[in-house]
Amino acid sequence: MGIAQHRFGDAFDQFVLIKTATKGTTSNGKPFLTLILRDATGEIEAKLWDASEEDEALYRAETIIHVSGEIIKFRNKPQLRIQTIRIATDLDGVKVSDFVEKSPVSIEALQEKINEAIFEMENPTLQRITRAFIRNYQDDFFKYPAAANIHHEYASGLAHHTVSMIELARQICRLYPEVNRDLLYAGVILHDIGKLKELSGILTTSYTVEGKLLGHITIMVDEIGQMAKELKIEEKEEVLVLQHLVLTHHGKPEWGSPKQPIIREAELLHLIDLIDARMNMLNRALDKTEPGEFTERLFGLDQRAFYKPLFE
Repeated sequence: MGIAQHRFGDAFDQFVLIKTATKGTTSNGKPFLTLILRDATGEIEAKLWDASEEDEALYRAETIIHVSGEIIKFRNKPQLRIQTIRIATDLDGVKVSDFVEKSPVSIEALQEKINEAIFEMENPTLQRITRAFIRNYQDDFFKYPAAANIHHEYASGLAHHTVSMIELARQICRLYPEVNRDLLYAGVILHDIGKLKELSGILTTSYTVEGKLLGHITIMVDEIGQMAKELKIEEKEEVLVLQHLVLTHHGKPEWGSPKQPIIREAELLHLIDLIDARMNMLNRALDKTEPGEFTERLFGLDQRAFYKPLFE
């Protein structure tokens, strides 16, 4: 049984991966470690009280441990009360990849959906620049998470997020045929590729120096300009408009967009991104919630706790 399947009061006895380990001090001056533990189903917080310097050296990020204890409720969230803890050994037969949450859709299926969308594009400029980015970032694009936390924060999450957005875009274009499908597809596929430089990778994902200083939006707007020069299409209006879509896809300055959308497809890209991110957060939280109960408060949804109805 994985972390996500445990409920309050359950006994816990399994191998997990330390995602982060943060040192703290109690009010009476005693040291402790706050551990975020993960497996392929989810994460949970645990406190290691009276942590020694040896404990700090042993229990670090990306370390596999075996831990037993009990799932308790702390501030309405599950927390693991540790009873025993040890470092995993080679004899245990576990490896880091066992504890990485993965996209529910295979990499092969995600690749097929992305290539299908690019093939559908008829505008040669938008198709060339989109295909060039996917070719250049082929490996990382289909392995990286979409974020360090909040939504699609799992292996292949970036591609999974992108493919879900393509499906939303496809339905919207059927409902509103006046929308420029090629432009919207290009915006969907390219809008978050800057995260490949903003984020550190798949395990214990954090923000790079470049990510902290520039952010994925600025990174990608610049990369589109550079790619256009390499393809000798920098004078095409499609390039400037595509940069606008990427620049504005967070919608508002307070959400990270330097400019607000002022092109129809840019507004749609923002809304599609918002829908898919929020549905991913909601569905994963509700999957861990029993009918008749509330989810934990969701940071990405204004700290709201959502109710799961008893009926289906």
